[in-house]
Amino acid sequence: MIALIMDECGRDEPGKDMILRRMLEVLLVEALRWRAVARDGARAGLLNGLRDPALARVLRAMHADVRAHWTVAGLAKIAGLSRSAFAARFGEVLGCGPIEYLARWRMALARTALVSGDKTLDRIADEIGYESASAFSTAFRKRQGCSPGRFVRSLAA
Repeated sequence: MIALIMDECGRDEPGKDMILRRMLEVLLVEALRWRAVARDGARAGLLNGLRDPALARVLRAMHADVRAHWTVAGLAKIAGLSRSAFAARFGEVLGCGPIEYLARWRMALARTALVSGDKTLDRIADEIGYESASAFSTAFRKRQGCSPGRFVRSLAA
Protein backbone atom coordinates (compact mmCIF):
# COMPACT_ATOMS: atom_id res chain seq x y z
CA MET A 1 0.00 0.00 0.00
CA ILE A 2 2.81 2.37 0.87
CA ALA A 3 4.51 1.68 -2.46
CA LEU A 4 1.26 2.49 -4.28
CA ILE A 5 0.91 5.74 -2.34
CA MET A 6 4.50 6.70 -3.15
CA ASP A 7 3.93 5.90 -6.81
CA GLU A 8 0.77 8.04 -6.90
CA CYS A 9 2.58 10.93 -5.18
CA GLY A 10 5.12 10.92 -8.01
CA ARG A 11 2.45 11.32 -10.66
CA ASP A 12 0.83 14.49 -11.88
CA GLU A 13 -2.42 13.17 -13.26
CA PRO A 14 -6.06 14.21 -12.88
CA GLY A 15 -7.70 12.81 -9.77
CA LYS A 16 -4.42 12.45 -7.89
CA ASP A 17 -5.72 14.08 -4.69
CA MET A 18 -8.87 11.96 -4.63
CA ILE A 19 -6.94 8.74 -5.21
CA LEU A 20 -4.41 9.62 -2.51
CA ARG A 21 -7.19 10.31 0.01
CA ARG A 22 -8.74 6.92 -0.69
CA MET A 23 -5.38 5.14 -0.51
CA LEU A 24 -4.64 6.78 2.83
CA GLU A 25 -8.04 5.68 4.10
CA VAL A 26 -7.24 2.09 3.09
CA LEU A 27 -3.84 2.35 4.77
CA LEU A 28 -5.53 3.51 7.98
CA VAL A 29 -7.99 0.61 7.88
CA GLU A 30 -5.15 -1.83 7.31
CA ALA A 31 -3.26 -0.35 10.27
CA LEU A 32 -6.34 -0.76 12.45
CA ARG A 33 -6.77 -4.35 11.30
CA TRP A 34 -3.16 -5.29 11.90
CA ARG A 35 -3.43 -7.96 14.56
CA ALA A 36 0.31 -8.15 15.21
CA VAL A 37 0.15 -4.81 17.02
CA ALA A 38 -2.43 -6.11 19.48
CA ARG A 39 -0.67 -9.47 19.91
CA ASP A 40 2.71 -7.95 20.59
CA GLY A 41 1.42 -5.73 23.38
CA ALA A 42 1.81 -2.46 21.52
CA ARG A 43 2.13 0.74 23.47
CA ALA A 44 -1.02 2.37 24.69
CA GLY A 45 -2.57 4.67 22.13
CA LEU A 46 -5.38 5.60 19.80
CA LEU A 47 -5.14 2.47 17.64
CA ASN A 48 -5.61 0.26 20.68
CA GLY A 49 -8.52 2.42 21.79
CA LEU A 50 -10.21 2.04 18.44
CA ARG A 51 -9.89 -1.75 18.68
CA ASP A 52 -11.89 -1.77 21.92
CA PRO A 53 -15.60 -1.46 21.00
CA ALA A 54 -16.59 0.43 24.18
CA LEU A 55 -13.70 2.86 23.93
CA ALA A 56 -14.18 3.26 20.18
CA ARG A 57 -17.74 4.50 20.85
CA VAL A 58 -16.36 7.04 23.30
CA LEU A 59 -13.60 8.18 20.95
CA ARG A 60 -16.05 8.60 18.08
CA ALA A 61 -18.34 10.67 20.33
CA MET A 62 -15.49 12.87 21.55
CA HIS A 63 -14.16 13.44 18.04
CA ALA A 64 -17.65 14.11 16.66
CA ASP A 65 -18.37 16.81 19.26
CA VAL A 66 -15.12 18.18 20.66
CA ARG A 67 -17.01 21.25 21.95
CA ALA A 68 -19.16 19.25 24.36
CA HIS A 69 -18.58 19.57 28.09
CA TRP A 70 -17.59 15.93 28.48
CA THR A 71 -17.33 14.34 31.90
CA VAL A 72 -15.93 10.98 32.91
CA ALA A 73 -19.43 9.95 34.01
CA GLY A 74 -20.96 10.91 30.66
CA LEU A 75 -18.25 9.15 28.70
CA ALA A 76 -18.55 6.05 30.91
CA LYS A 77 -22.25 5.93 30.07
CA ILE A 78 -21.43 5.93 26.34
CA ALA A 79 -18.95 3.10 26.95
CA GLY A 80 -21.53 1.16 28.97
CA LEU A 81 -19.15 0.88 31.93
CA SER A 82 -19.02 2.15 35.48
CA ARG A 83 -17.12 5.40 35.91
CA SER A 84 -14.18 3.76 37.68
CA ALA A 85 -13.98 0.80 35.28
CA PHE A 86 -14.15 3.16 32.31
CA ALA A 87 -11.46 5.51 33.64
CA ALA A 88 -9.13 2.61 34.44
CA ARG A 89 -9.66 0.94 31.05
CA PHE A 90 -9.27 4.20 29.13
CA GLY A 91 -6.02 4.99 30.94
CA GLU A 92 -4.63 1.52 30.41
CA VAL A 93 -5.53 1.32 26.73
CA LEU A 94 -4.87 4.92 25.66
CA GLY A 95 -2.12 5.87 28.10
CA CYS A 96 -3.90 8.86 29.65
CA GLY A 97 -7.22 9.70 31.24
CA PRO A 98 -10.25 10.57 29.11
CA ILE A 99 -10.27 14.28 30.01
CA GLU A 100 -6.53 14.52 29.36
CA TYR A 101 -7.06 12.82 25.98
CA LEU A 102 -9.77 15.36 25.15
CA ALA A 103 -7.48 18.25 26.10
CA ARG A 104 -4.69 16.85 23.91
CA TRP A 105 -7.10 16.38 21.00
CA ARG A 106 -8.38 19.94 21.36
CA MET A 107 -4.82 21.27 21.33
CA ALA A 108 -4.01 19.22 18.22
CA LEU A 109 -7.03 20.76 16.48
CA ALA A 110 -5.97 24.20 17.70
CA ARG A 111 -2.43 23.80 16.36
CA THR A 112 -3.82 22.76 12.98
CA ALA A 113 -6.17 25.77 12.91
CA LEU A 114 -3.38 28.13 13.94
CA VAL A 115 -1.08 26.80 11.23
CA SER A 116 -3.75 27.28 8.56
CA GLY A 117 -4.04 30.90 9.67
CA ASP A 118 -7.58 31.45 8.41
CA LYS A 119 -9.42 31.60 11.77
CA THR A 120 -9.46 34.08 14.61
CA LEU A 121 -8.63 33.01 18.15
CA ASP A 122 -12.28 33.54 19.09
CA ARG A 123 -13.42 31.16 16.37
CA ILE A 124 -10.80 28.52 17.21
CA ALA A 125 -11.73 28.74 20.90
CA ASP A 126 -15.40 28.29 20.10
CA GLU A 127 -14.82 25.39 17.70
CA ILE A 128 -12.81 23.37 20.21
CA GLY A 129 -14.92 24.02 23.29
CA TYR A 130 -13.45 27.00 25.11
CA GLU A 131 -15.65 29.80 26.43
CA SER A 132 -13.40 32.59 25.14
CA ALA A 133 -10.21 33.36 23.28
CA SER A 134 -8.66 34.26 26.63
CA ALA A 135 -9.51 30.87 28.15
CA PHE A 136 -8.19 29.15 25.04
CA SER A 137 -4.96 31.20 25.06
CA THR A 138 -4.38 30.36 28.72
CA ALA A 139 -4.92 26.63 28.10
CA PHE A 140 -2.74 26.73 24.98
CA ARG A 141 0.08 28.48 26.83
CA LYS A 142 -0.13 25.97 29.68
CA ARG A 143 0.03 22.96 27.35
CA GLN A 144 2.31 24.25 24.60
CA GLY A 145 4.60 26.47 26.64
CA CYS A 146 3.92 29.56 24.53
CA SER A 147 1.04 31.75 23.42
CA PRO A 148 -0.88 30.95 20.23
CA GLY A 149 0.64 34.02 18.56
CA ARG A 150 4.18 33.00 19.48
CA PHE A 151 3.46 29.46 18.25
CA VAL A 152 2.45 30.82 14.83
CA ARG A 153 5.45 33.17 14.68
CA SER A 154 7.83 30.29 15.54
CA LEU A 155 6.49 28.31 12.59
CA ALA A 156 7.00 31.25 10.25
CA ALA A 157 10.60 31.59 11.38
